Amino acid sequence: MKLSVIIVNYNVRYFLEQALLSVRKAGKGVDCDVWVVDNNSVDDSVAMITEKFQEVHLIVNKDNPGFAIANNQAIRASAGEYVLLLNPDTIVKEDTFSRCVVFMDDHPQAGALGVRMIDGSGKFLPESKRGFPTPWVAFAKTFGLSRLFPRSANFNGYHLGHLDEMQTHPVDVLSGAFMFLRRSVLDEIGLLDEAFFMYGEDIDLSYRVIKAGYQNYYFADTSIIHYKGESTKKGSLNYVRAFYKAMIIFARKHFRGSQARGLILMLQMGIYIRAFLTLLGNFFRRAYLPLLDAALIFGSLLFFKDFWASYHFRDPDYYSATVVYFNFPLYTLTWIIAIYFSGGYDRSAGIRHLIRGILLGTILLAAIYGFLEMSYRSSRALIILGTAGALITTVGLRLILHFFRYGNFKLGSRSIPRLIIVGSRPESERVQQLLQKVGVQKNFIGTVAPGEQADTDPAYLSNLFQLDEVVQIYKIEEIIFCSKDIPAERIMYWMTRLGPHVAYKTVPEESMSIIGSQSKNTSGELYTVNLNFAIDQPANRRKKRSLDLVLCATVLLFSPVLLLINRRKTAAILQKWWSICVGRTTWVAYAKTKRSNALPQIPPGLFSPTDALHKIPTDDKTLERLNFLYAKDYNPAIDLEIVWKAFWG
Repeated sequence: MKLSVIIVNYNVRYFLEQALLSVRKAGKGVDCDVWVVDNNSVDDSVAMITEKFQEVHLIVNKDNPGFAIANNQAIRASAGEYVLLLNPDTIVKEDTFSRCVVFMDDHPQAGALGVRMIDGSGKFLPESKRGFPTPWVAFAKTFGLSRLFPRSANFNGYHLGHLDEMQTHPVDVLSGAFMFLRRSVLDEIGLLDEAFFMYGEDIDLSYRVIKAGYQNYYFADTSIIHYKGESTKKGSLNYVRAFYKAMIIFARKHFRGSQARGLILMLQMGIYIRAFLTLLGNFFRRAYLPLLDAALIFGSLLFFKDFWASYHFRDPDYYSATVVYFNFPLYTLTWIIAIYFSGGYDRSAGIRHLIRGILLGTILLAAIYGFLEMSYRSSRALIILGTAGALITTVGLRLILHFFRYGNFKLGSRSIPRLIIVGSRPESERVQQLLQKVGVQKNFIGTVAPGEQADTDPAYLSNLFQLDEVVQIYKIEEIIFCSKDIPAERIMYWMTRLGPHVAYKTVPEESMSIIGSQSKNTSGELYTVNLNFAIDQPANRRKKRSLDLVLCATVLLFSPVLLLINRRKTAAILQKWWSICVGRTTWVAYAKTKRSNALPQIPPGLFSPTDALHKIPTDDKTLERLNFLYAKDYNPAIDLEIVWKAFWG
């Protein structure tokens, strides 16, 4: 056996299917076998492999032991002269395996090899070639010097920015997304270090290859697509913590003395800096619109205060400072909260959500007004004028933002991307039907033929060789490639040539999914015929959170009576009361099972769907089915029923 291809999978079924189809094509003409290690996925990955890829050797784990352990399982079971560690969110070219084998055969001192990787938008991924994380390299990366000087050998040693991406070079570190290894070298240096759960094992293995006297190569004569963001979520705190902790394990393992202390210090600083930036970025992504609304509403209140004082009372200083420091913040906060609970900050929010929220806020303020002490009661006219100001400023802000994004002032409308499909007519029709089933709106322009068919069939816009002209003439914003008709090599060629201003997706042969990604740091985009979970809808999540707070207030108000009725259960509820108030816990969540689930995430719960049953099931299959139905059909009445039966049952 010349080559053993090993893929570790965890809940990325649709990406894995596409990767295996590309591996099947690349394996033709190469004596190779394929191994998939599934780390307890719950997305039917195992069933898909068993049905569609019977040639694959499948290892099914009952838990998730991590990336290193899973790879080692397959390495020990396989027998190829070379071992390829491949990520499931990748596509390889048809000649990738054969080219890599020839290069390794011709370079006996090559212990490992990596290839040129591009992301889902056709951009080169700089982690295709890396340097060792020495203290200086870590410092330059942590403090952003590598981004300021991307071509510098001194400041961007982490990504070796001074090396030409189109030329083959010896390098220090290869990416675990595609790591082509000589088995004899693995036998000499050992397998992946299982102290690394995820991240860092590729750096550790690359370091040991060089330490043993062999060379790592960055091989530029072939490319792969690495969608990134599917197996890992790079914008999360979990990623930051896991990545830098893995680097610390590496530093402690391979360095000593001041060098180790310096590197660990830089990495620890990196944890806090990256964590802070991640938190800050996540906060502003979620809060920028409410913050802008609040600033504009508060500003409009100040304007109307001065206007009404001068116009009505003929005294610019009529209102006291209390109005500015107490009343206006209260009014602003009330309107912002009301907009939120009316859905005004959802992605699909329209004018009606804003108007409803502001009017609800005004009604609430009118009710609050009567309970305030006389010294805190401002003119009721300010509430009315403030309502008008809130409506004008919030609607105006959205009109401006909508114009900059979509080029029009039609709030609620979206610019539908201009789409072409590259493939045969049967595949193009299949893709169009799939888009209709999924409910994705696209401005379909036409089909580009994979070969010369366009010369004889007027149904095609053009042939593949004129794709750049079609994109330019029709101002195409999205391209879907049918991988049954278009080789991966051609897909990557056009992605690189057309550039990142076009969104690229591929549809695997006989698959019900369309896959793509526009950023190396975000999850890949997936169109697939799949179930929608009601609990994942923003409106239902908001209702669930509102119900949690209402129930918390009810329990607090009637706790003396509830303690007399059922002291044990009420005491248990009161212990979790604050946790529910702040959102760390919810009243009702999924029942606990032995396996992790792929359902939409919610906080842990005080009760579960099983609490509404007279006889609680114990088998995981029934529990998973109950959780599935709870997520699929969720509405607040279900939570109320479960809480009622759990307390009184």
